Amino acid sequence: MTATDIERIATTPDWYEPYRISQAIKAGGFIHVSGQAGIDERGRTVGDDFKTQGRQAFANVERVLAAAGATLADVVKVTILVRDMAANLPAVIELRGEFLAEPYPADTLLEVSSLAQPDWQIEIDAIALAR
Repeated sequence: MTATDIERIATTPDWYEPYRISQAIKAGGFIHVSGQAGIDERGRTVGDDFKTQGRQAFANVERVLAAAGATLADVVKVTILVRDMAANLPAVIELRGEFLAEPYPADTLLEVSSLAQPDWQIEIDAIALAR
């Protein structure tokens, strides 16, 4: 694989551009989606509750995948970072059911002390098959 085999995926607006982060990279038959938080198209955090931010984070993953020609059905692996596992594990399971379907992708769920912005409660990255 060469640099010409690597495609940068971006949406408009690309809220990650100022941070020198690709929203996703398509390479080697896969789409690697960068961590998506509960932010709107202008980069502002939506809501102050976990489920609202979680739904937006999944919607952002979906939006980036669409820009790469894929859907959530193509996802084979997700990583979900949460700030409070004890309080939010039931909501994570509910969100997985809302946005993902059988066969459910492989998943890593981690509790972290902080995310890139202090008001973020969840961040999700994904790996999907490129079609």
